[in-house]
Amino acid sequence: MIKTVSLAAALALAATTFAYADDDDDDKDLPAGVVEKIEEVMSTLGCKGYEEVEVEDNGYIEIEDAKCEFGVMDIKLDKDGKIVLMSAY
Repeated sequence: MIKTVSLAAALALAATTFAYADDDDDDKDLPAGVVEKIEEVMSTLGCKGYEEVEVEDNGYIEIEDAKCEFGVMDIKLDKDGKIVLMSAY
């Protein structure tokens, strides 16, 4: 688990990202398949809404400020939509 977290952190620092605001109109601007991956993870975790989504060049997706039942979280997904990092702030 620590190796996964460390790898995710290293990838986050190394990758260039593109940011997308969380607005229903802006979701259509996200790359194909990203919205479905985000919705599946958010539903599974019981989260409703987020502030921003960053899609990295390597396909990783970072959901910033997700509003979850257990607090506000940053969630990072791999290109397959699997959670690789979650952090509370």
